[in-house]
Amino acid sequence: MNIGIVGLGLIGGSLAKSAKKNTSFKVYGFDLNKEVIKNAVAEKIINGELTQKRLSTCDYVFIPLYPEAVVEYVKNNSDYFKDGAVVIDCAGVKRSVCDECFKIAEKSKFTFVGGHPMAGTQYSGFENSKDTMFYNAPFVLTPKENEDILVLANAREVIMKLGFGRVSVMTPSKHDKLIAFTSQLAHVVSNAFVKSPSSLERKGISAGSYKDLTRVAYLNENMWTELFLDNKDNLIFELDNIISELQKYSDAMKNNDADALRKLLKDGKEMKLKAD
Repeated sequence: MNIGIVGLGLIGGSLAKSAKKNTSFKVYGFDLNKEVIKNAVAEKIINGELTQKRLSTCDYVFIPLYPEAVVEYVKNNSDYFKDGAVVIDCAGVKRSVCDECFKIAEKSKFTFVGGHPMAGTQYSGFENSKDTMFYNAPFVLTPKENEDILVLANAREVIMKLGFGRVSVMTPSKHDKLIAFTSQLAHVVSNAFVKSPSSLERKGISAGSYKDLTRVAYLNENMWTELFLDNKDNLIFELDNIISELQKYSDAMKNNDADALRKLLKDGKEMKLKAD
């Protein structure tokens, strides 16, 4: 089986390394940085560069690019995908990608399935990719309505061979609603949290809670700006909700209302237990 990977950054590089470690697939990779391709070939992480000729031989193509770049690549290469190939993007939002790519695929002979590998780090680039990145991690598929179940079953089998722990299927809309809470909100809160003047004075008096809360404050501002704006309806809802909740804590303390504060803390603890 031939696998194509478009973009050999943190996610694409990790996909390539996972494929070479866990499978006998032939892996071809493309990146705008020719040095990355050269190094990946030299290190035997990929079998060669993903040219348009090789693209037409790939059974599966993964596209770990920014949302707009995914759509652009699929549009520009729709005539080169192998008949029956399954093309899976890895962008962090799904509606803006799937809405366009489903339409393109309908006019061609390949299948497009939205995808999102739920793993990563705050760092980027091929040099930070690793073959254990996706070990036991979830992968989300967001297919078009009434997609052939066999297509999804086969895609799941390929994804599991890459080291993922489970594959779930949902609509693009549900994905974007949930990802606004589980990922995007956390990045906004972390990024805002470190802007306190106390952040510059905290050394020697910070431990695990500070580290956990600030890990994703260090982010790629270009990528996350695009992701946030593509999903702004869902993210604004989550932001407004947490602002409203935080105001309750502030009001309780301003009013020296121990009962109200205790209830807020208890409610949060119980919600955490329920959610887990």
